[in-house]
Amino acid sequence: MDFIEKIDPSVVEAMELVAESDQFAIYAAGADTYVLVQRHGGTPWSAVRISGDGIFRVGSLMIDAMRHLYRDVASNLSPNALEANAKRRD
Repeated sequence: MDFIEKIDPSVVEAMELVAESDQFAIYAAGADTYVLVQRHGGTPWSAVRISGDGIFRVGSLMIDAMRHLYRDVASNLSPNALEANAKRRD
């Protein structure tokens, strides 16, 4: 894994776009290597270069983090939590 503090947009133009959202994109860089690029308009683009195996390992960790975040958010939105928060405001 390799962190790239600044990556010029022209560098990724020649790479195959694999997936993208509004601020992130994953490009196939060749040789079983992928580049996750943060493409935020207000800052220089940065990236992380990851092996194909690393994509699976990081993906699994991200799923665990999303589950944790979901449980945290869902617990705050439960009827019991909403009722308790309403009582605190009174």
